Amino acid sequence: MKTVLITGGTVFASRYAAEYYVKKGYDVFVLNRNSRAQPEGVTLIEADRHDLGDQLRQYHFDVIFDITAYTAADVNGLLDAVGGFDDYILISSSAVYPEYCPQPFREDTELGANQIWGIYGTNKIEAERALMERAPNAYILRPPYLYGPMNNLYREAFAFECALKDRKFYLPRDGGMRLQFFYVDDLCRFMDIILEQKPARHIFNVGNRETVSVRDWVALCYQAAGKSAEFVLVDSGVEQRNYFSFYDYEYCLDVAAQERLMPDTKPLDEGLRESFAWYLAHPGEVNGKPYLQYIDAHLA
Repeated sequence: MKTVLITGGTVFASRYAAEYYVKKGYDVFVLNRNSRAQPEGVTLIEADRHDLGDQLRQYHFDVIFDITAYTAADVNGLLDAVGGFDDYILISSSAVYPEYCPQPFREDTELGANQIWGIYGTNKIEAERALMERAPNAYILRPPYLYGPMNNLYREAFAFECALKDRKFYLPRDGGMRLQFFYVDDLCRFMDIILEQKPARHIFNVGNRETVSVRDWVALCYQAAGKSAEFVLVDSGVEQRNYFSFYDYEYCLDVAAQERLMPDTKPLDEGLRESFAWYLAHPGEVNGKPYLQYIDAHLA
């Protein structure tokens, strides 16, 4: 039985990971401020990761799953505070790649500021560098859009809500913009593989091989809800983020290195059905945005 630390543990990917590893029989510690309900079966270390003091000094973890590090200070603070660890996996982001680089982005693509993601992306770059300088045997995973049960972001939940309300769906331009996703359970499965195989490569893009147009993605969300989508196309002159869940930015990651270790990922339609089932049971756990109000006031 491994003893693991998961930073966060109460929201989306970190909560899913906490429950996933509890089910595997691991001794799971979560590090958070105890401002939300905790997963069952975990041991809470109640602390702000920005002010840890000696609260982690007594612990040695087999694995640290750092899912909530956004800056170099986050990484350095945790490394300074913890008593010890064997393995460390940092969940970074595809936002580290500048939008002007050739796609699909490879792990050896240059890193730099992305005009869409701004400081979020540059902070993730610094977090990665801080980790590699101090723990060169650690692993870094760079996902695209994560989805699945426990997703509190208003992405698939927005499409589900529109479907349940039998609303037409307003799409940017012709709906051809393509996105890449990764199911949160596949993220955990890949972390398992990393720990089992200890590959020589330490940085991985992770995600589904295929991209999907936003039109097809919305159609799959409606199908998951047992509905058929009817679309209204919105002119490019309207700010997309006023009425749609994603930025006006199309990109793709090369995930060949991941596929050599884990060739199968959850089909998107299956993952969205599982996401919908979770949404039906937890609608109040999603952070909504005023997309429908904008549509009704300005587009309908």
